[in-house]
Amino acid sequence: MSTVISVPPQQLLERILTLEIVRVTERAAVSAARLRGHGNEKGADQAAVDAMRRELNKMPIEGTIVIGEGERDEAPMLFIGEKVGINAGPKVDIAVDPLEGTTLCAKDMPGSIATMAMADGGTLLHAPDVYMDKIAIGPGYPKHLVDLDAPPAENIARLAKAKGVPMTAITALVLDRPRHAALIAAIRATGAALRLISDGDVAGVIHTADPDNTGVDIYLGTGGAPEGVLAAAALRCIGGQMYTRLILDSHEKRNRAESMGVSDPNFVYAVEDMVKGDCLFAATGVTDGSMLSGVKFRKDNVIQTDTVVMRSVTGTVRYIKADHRQLEKFHLD
Repeated sequence: MSTVISVPPQQLLERILTLEIVRVTERAAVSAARLRGHGNEKGADQAAVDAMRRELNKMPIEGTIVIGEGERDEAPMLFIGEKVGINAGPKVDIAVDPLEGTTLCAKDMPGSIATMAMADGGTLLHAPDVYMDKIAIGPGYPKHLVDLDAPPAENIARLAKAKGVPMTAITALVLDRPRHAALIAAIRATGAALRLISDGDVAGVIHTADPDNTGVDIYLGTGGAPEGVLAAAALRCIGGQMYTRLILDSHEKRNRAESMGVSDPNFVYAVEDMVKGDCLFAATGVTDGSMLSGVKFRKDNVIQTDTVVMRSVTGTVRYIKADHRQLEKFHLD
């Protein structure tokens, strides 16, 4: 006699969504990868946006884009406030970066990814497209071990003491930007190692969660606020600390932030302030990187993708290496 295992509808739906968001980032990554190394940043980004939007609109959700490609007037697709899904199923907030590292993709350099996060409706920070101060470290440390407003030397010293190592054994990761010149000099003055990246803010923060494999202990500096929320979703799933503050240095930015629900422009956000509920996070490699392999186009018409998908409520992290044998068919649907 066969046994029928009954799965509550909500649990079944959650499992379906976990696999469905993988499909979304896979399609975006493959579409962008077709323009990898062609020097066409806008074209690759648009290809990823189109593919991601197409797949999101097949999902059994009532979704709202809260972190997207820009405001309605600036972005024809995946703009902030856009509704996606088939308008049936759970209400969810969605954060997307269809192609993080557009320059990396255009130059076929390491670290470009397609990424998104999905959370219970009303639980993701609606961050305007401005800069954000950030500091992040991995899991296993006391809360508030690092301080967004403390000097780099103090934060590195605290982290080194907590790890039981000298400051010279700490590696900090920073975006290579002129605005970070003073920060870079301060980190080097401590004797800590410094890794500079040209792009890849989301992946950079995530690297701190697995220092044994990535070699990155702490992330410092300013980057995009939308990328900060995406990174917070990943850390919500796998652990780690991040503290951030929006940089609202003009009346226009402050007014825009206020219209999106930001009441205190000086508020320091922790991970749980940016992602308050259960969430899913997925990223698929576009180009090869330390976290994920890039899309591979094989001669036998098989396309290979490498994806990580996480869920906060269970702490589950899945790495999915997939062979797609009919992706052209799906692309045309």
